[in-house]
Amino acid sequence: MAKRIDVKDLNLFYGKFHAVDSVTLSVPPRNVTAFIGPSGCGKSTVLRSLNRMHEVIPGARAEGQVLLDGEDIYGSTVDPVSVRRTIGMVFQRPNPFPTMSIRDNVVAGLKLAGVKDKKRLDEVAERALRGANLWTEVKDRLNRPGGGLSGGQQQRLCIARAIAVQPDVLLMDEPCSALDPISTLAIEDLITELKKDYTIVIVTHNMQQAARVSDQTGFFNLPGVGQPGRLIELDDTEKIFSNPSEKATEDYISGRFG
Repeated sequence: MAKRIDVKDLNLFYGKFHAVDSVTLSVPPRNVTAFIGPSGCGKSTVLRSLNRMHEVIPGARAEGQVLLDGEDIYGSTVDPVSVRRTIGMVFQRPNPFPTMSIRDNVVAGLKLAGVKDKKRLDEVAERALRGANLWTEVKDRLNRPGGGLSGGQQQRLCIARAIAVQPDVLLMDEPCSALDPISTLAIEDLITELKKDYTIVIVTHNMQQAARVSDQTGFFNLPGVGQPGRLIELDDTEKIFSNPSEKATEDYISGRFG
């Protein structure tokens, strides 16, 4: 598990609209990379392109390369469904299947792949729930609906569902934006634990969160209205927040805009 991502000259489009221009970056394995920047600058679009979720939107397309340990996930022979199994995603708002049991939520991906062995499914459910720091809270109610959990628990359930299929990379699109401060800290602690086994890329509007959880941070910005978003700077998180190389990064970090 935990593979390297290399993005080379990636351009992203929604129909004729050029949304993101010429992004090149690398994400090391067992590392948390945070994307920050003002709304509409393309950071979530780039995140979704890393597992081909971007192209699910009608008219959306990608040009360039996204390499997972050297293999281009946009290659002509590559199955997008396989890519999304290898590169899991956790969304902004918790999205468990509300009427499905906690257990069945966790193993939904395995069932979809044809796994029917109950013992194996039970083992995977426990492993994933332990990995998401949720097992002790739900072990006595695994057959109750996932929609009955609190917001923070639902988000950890979605993380358990993502790691149940043993991906190499986890993408997280503002995973704490809908959560209270206590649940947010629980997710942040979980991210720190998960990076021991996974490569993690997170989009966040919370700069303090980026400073707390990430090893490197990329700042995205818009040159002007109607123009494509660009990656302005990517560096060690400590450097980005203390001594960025670009003035635009410093202005955003210091609150002069955004």
